[in-house]
Amino acid sequence: MLRSVVVAVALLMAGIISLAVDIAVVGGRSDTTPADAAIVLGAAVDDDAPSPVFQERLRHAAGLFRSGQVTWIVVTGGVGQGDTLAESEAGRNWLIGAGIPADRVLIETKSRTTKQNLVFAEPLLAEHDIYRVLIVSDPLHMRRAMRMASDPGLDAHPSPTRTSRFETLGTQLPMVMREVYFTLHYYATRQ
Repeated sequence: MLRSVVVAVALLMAGIISLAVDIAVVGGRSDTTPADAAIVLGAAVDDDAPSPVFQERLRHAAGLFRSGQVTWIVVTGGVGQGDTLAESEAGRNWLIGAGIPADRVLIETKSRTTKQNLVFAEPLLAEHDIYRVLIVSDPLHMRRAMRMASDPGLDAHPSPTRTSRFETLGTQLPMVMREVYFTLHYYATRQ
C-alpha cells in the first residue's frame, strides 16, 4: 500500500515537472511569419493606465505592427474590479499614444479571463476578415493561451513578449506554478 502511494506521488510530481518544463519551452517559441492581427491578451490596469505587464504586451504588439508582421492589433480585456476603464480601452489609448493608427486597433471590452479574451475577440476577427493571428502575452502564459486559442479553431500562433516582469527564478517559479495550476484546471473543466 505504501509503495503504491509513493509511486502515485512520484508519477504526479513527474507529470507536474514535465508540464512546468513544457510551459517554459513553449514560452520561448515565437512565430515570425506575417499574420493578419496580433491579439493582445488583457492584463491589469493601474489608474486607467496599463500595468507594467500589460505595457510590455502592448509594446510587443506595436513592434509587430510597425515591422509589418501584422496589420491589425486586437486588444482584449474588460473592466476589472475597482477600475473605471476596460483593460482594452487603456490598451488602445496606450497604442494610439505610441503612434499606432486608431483605425488599426480593435477592442473587446467584456472579457475577464484568458478564454473569454479569445472567445469575445472572435466576432471582431470575423467582422474584419482576420484569419491568421499572433497571440501576444507573457512567455509563461503562452502555452495555456495557445491551447485555449486552438480549442475553438483559431488559426493562432505564438508571439510572446521579449521582455517580461518574470525574469528571475524568484518571480518565474510562482508564475510557472500558477500556470501549471490553471492549465490543469482548464483541462479538467473544459467542455
